[in-house]
Amino acid sequence: MTRPSKILSVSVPADTARDFDQIAHQEGRNKSELFREMLRVYRVHRETREFELIQRNGNAAARRAGIRDENDVERLIEEARRA
Repeated sequence: MTRPSKILSVSVPADTARDFDQIAHQEGRNKSELFREMLRVYRVHRETREFELIQRNGNAAARRAGIRDENDVERLIEEARRA
């Protein structure tokens, strides 16, 4: 029978381990629960960072193309439909 979870070992500085233990205690969670929550939050952080990068690149491309606002976007859509 296989175990539904996997044991993970990591090496961190002693002060980081103390901080982790203290946070788990303060949150009333065990270390596994805290780690899973930290991983979930980190994933959201990464997705947000990636979205912001895409948005910045899109904004820069729009500026280079001379698109200033939604009126420009609507005009370009109409032009594309007529072509």
